[in-house]
Amino acid sequence: MDILLGILRLTAAILVAILLGKCVAKLKLPAILGWLLTGMLLGPFAFNVLDSQLLDASWYKAVSHFFECAVGLMFAKELVFKKLKSLGKQIMTITIFEAMGTFLVVSVAFSVLFYFMGIPLYVALVFGGIALATAPAPSLSIVNEFKTKGPITNTLIPITMLDDVIAMIVFFTVNSYVASLGSTSSGSVLTILASSIALPVGLGIGIGFAVSLLFKKEMSQSKILCATLFSLAMTFGIAYAIDHFVLATPIINYMLLGMATFTTLANLVPEHTMTKIANSVSPVVGIGLMLMIINLGAPLDYRLILGAGLLTTIYIISRAFGKYFSTYLGAHVSNAEPTVKKYLGFVLLPHSGVSLVFTGMAVTSLSTFDTESAVLVQGTIAAAAVINEIIAVIIAKKGFEWGGELSTTKATSPDSAVVNNY
Repeated sequence: MDILLGILRLTAAILVAILLGKCVAKLKLPAILGWLLTGMLLGPFAFNVLDSQLLDASWYKAVSHFFECAVGLMFAKELVFKKLKSLGKQIMTITIFEAMGTFLVVSVAFSVLFYFMGIPLYVALVFGGIALATAPAPSLSIVNEFKTKGPITNTLIPITMLDDVIAMIVFFTVNSYVASLGSTSSGSVLTILASSIALPVGLGIGIGFAVSLLFKKEMSQSKILCATLFSLAMTFGIAYAIDHFVLATPIINYMLLGMATFTTLANLVPEHTMTKIANSVSPVVGIGLMLMIINLGAPLDYRLILGAGLLTTIYIISRAFGKYFSTYLGAHVSNAEPTVKKYLGFVLLPHSGVSLVFTGMAVTSLSTFDTESAVLVQGTIAAAAVINEIIAVIIAKKGFEWGGELSTTKATSPDSAVVNNY
């Protein structure tokens, strides 16, 4: 009966998230913010529909892990090695400068602040790791709506493919280091990295090779759907069995596992087959991402947002500073177009839903030994996600406008505005 009631509550939460997501989308903001608000409103600190007992239930965690595997497919379909190789040195240079520069700027800014506040400096690295990812949806929606054309648009699209890859590598490394600090075992950081990254990646590659055999022949869409769901279930089932019956402590990252499995598959099957695979389970992936964000918002005490003003402001400003100037430097080093140097950084400001997922993982790691820092990270990023999206989407549109790439708008860059005034 408890499980049935829990399923009904979860179903209600998903329906509310869909509704709020659509309402937020009408305000020209990402629907993901509506999902985050749903978790906060229905969580233990508000209406308590998703109470602590439900969130801690083993069946609920198992369902969440299954959908995390599905979310991994969302990244995998873009990680075809042939595509990545064809992007060119310029795109790679800009992306690496932009990502690592943002990580360094945010980490240093918080390290200085936390030094005087007496907060552990490893928390600064957590903020830096979370700050890397960029939301492609807001900027790409502007591309579609205004039919933008030009160097900024041409550079933006491949960067959105690579940015989250680097973000995941850096974040998982930082998160593994933080997890090692709270580990009661004598294992080193390398041991933690091996178990939390190498294990799911290695397991995913092996499963990916196995399930690729299912897609060697042409199949109807219905058979592809069945084969994909079977692959997801097998991936989750094998990992869950290892996590709970082989390992002393459950440690597998299911999203990373799903990404490794389907990245392997994406590189072994034809592109059109992978497109069919991704399309066949797109509703499952959508629900999975929605559930991950609801789970992030549910345990969040909304009152903490009001108390995170200073840290939220510093996070937003340092991240924007890091994104813009690191992008500018990368574009300069790679001899990119002048408009790319000046305005691409503005287009990359929107925060990523992946960052909210990263926050949930970081909070889980910190909660084992430093609950105060876990609360600090959770409240700061939740507030920043809402505030930054509103500001960044407006600035992103301006970036295209200043670069002269809005087809419905005459270029009005700050440079030309100065000329016009004279």
